[in-house]
Amino acid sequence: MNDIWKTLPGWVRNIVVPVVVVIIALWLIFAVLGAVFAVVGVLFGWAFRLLLLLALGAAVVILVKKASR
Repeated sequence: MNDIWKTLPGWVRNIVVPVVVVIIALWLIFAVLGAVFAVVGVLFGWAFRLLLLLALGAAVVILVKKASR
């Protein structure tokens, strides 16, 4: 591997390789962040649906109690 590295021109070692490494690192970071935000979004979505269902259930119970009087 060291031989391959030394045979590369200087501009490839000093410019191209660091740019490729930065691009790959950013791609991995954004992939991980996207996965984390997707999981958090799904959890918030389920929590919102659960709260909405509980609110609708409470409204039905209140209306049934009022109607039975």
